[in-house]
Amino acid sequence: MKKFIETISNIWKIDELRQRIILTLGLLLVYRFGAQVVLPGIDTAQLAELSSQTESGILGILNAFTGGAFANASVFALGIMPYISASIVVQLMGIAIPYLQKLQKEGESGRKTINQITRWLTIGICIVQAPAYLYGLGALGVPDSAFVLGKGLDFIVPAVIILVTGCVFAMWLGEKITDKGIGNGISLLIMVGIIATMPQAFAQEFVSRTTNNTGGIMFMLIEVIVWFLVILASVYLTMAVRQIPVQYARRTASGGYEKNVMGARQYIPLKLNASGVMPIIFAQAIMFAPSLIGRTFNDTAAGQWMEVQFADIFGLAYNILFAVLIIIFTYFYTAITVPTNKMADDLKRSGGFIPGIRPGKETGNYLDKIMSLITLPGSIFLALLAVLPAVVVKLMDVQAGWALFYGGTSLLIMVGVAIDTVQQVNSYLLNRHYDGLMKTGKNRKVA
Repeated sequence: MKKFIETISNIWKIDELRQRIILTLGLLLVYRFGAQVVLPGIDTAQLAELSSQTESGILGILNAFTGGAFANASVFALGIMPYISASIVVQLMGIAIPYLQKLQKEGESGRKTINQITRWLTIGICIVQAPAYLYGLGALGVPDSAFVLGKGLDFIVPAVIILVTGCVFAMWLGEKITDKGIGNGISLLIMVGIIATMPQAFAQEFVSRTTNNTGGIMFMLIEVIVWFLVILASVYLTMAVRQIPVQYARRTASGGYEKNVMGARQYIPLKLNASGVMPIIFAQAIMFAPSLIGRTFNDTAAGQWMEVQFADIFGLAYNILFAVLIIIFTYFYTAITVPTNKMADDLKRSGGFIPGIRPGKETGNYLDKIMSLITLPGSIFLALLAVLPAVVVKLMDVQAGWALFYGGTSLLIMVGVAIDTVQQVNSYLLNRHYDGLMKTGKNRKVA
């Protein structure tokens, strides 16, 4: 404990790091405050049904990502998800559109142009989602009397403008945190939103266990232990890498390479889960389809079966299809985000090679083969984590809201963002000759 306090003290001694942390916490506080500000023209006293509809299921996940803003009919009800959707679309279009491929190769200037395209696409998605959200409130149990100004254009147009502005402002907050604060701002906004719903979910589970005679405090303790084990497994999945040894020829003073003289051996780290949470997000987007198809053809036995089975996110059929889609999308997303051929070309230009493998095309094929081999266990592990909430609901009778924190997108985002933020803080400490967060926090001696 003393070492931990010393490390926190060392963090506070670094002026730049302290300012970045204070700025990050301040902007996150602004975002959380905005999540509590209800849209003008809506009676907050009549939103109880909306809150109950968003406690579990797909809407529960969406509400968790917005930090409860979705259920509050807040100015941040759309959250940062339109920006995430726009980023995914631009990234996927970069595979097929030559203009975007050219921008990706132009360095910093190209990145700025791509960011601008992403921002405009975000606004376009918001303009579509905002009216859909407002008109969908009635279907989610919000009575017409809750709309003080009615559902006419006098309410819809200003509300759409506010929702779009709220999303753009949240996007601006995220970018400011990335530039001036600590960590990835967009990811931090999502993580803070998820964490904001955790205390309520935990409290509901605790009350259920202690008042309904369903295991009591002892069973609650077992749940917490299992939860920590799942977090540990998520950390291993996020940080696991396969190290590919690389040998570099030693450079001469003239800039060439000495024949038969090797430099130090280094490694190419290939991540076990190179695709992150994206396969889960893609799979969840598609999992709306089976239930919708079943609802469309509900006059047939097959349609009725699909509507019932795929409406329950904790059901067997839903989770089997969900796991299969995650494995497929893991291979797909890894293939488009890990350019093994480009890695091989860069390695060849820098005078490096993998021992026993010829530089160039053969190296690219070798790296592609290794990625395919390590992606299989990574995708299976990712699929198991994604369906784990359904397992704990069925086997341990956990409340649906608390079960969402046992795996899936929510847990992986929290773990990934926490690791990224800790690594950034570590880099500041090490640059100022302090030990990192995982060590003693003492001042390091410099030779």
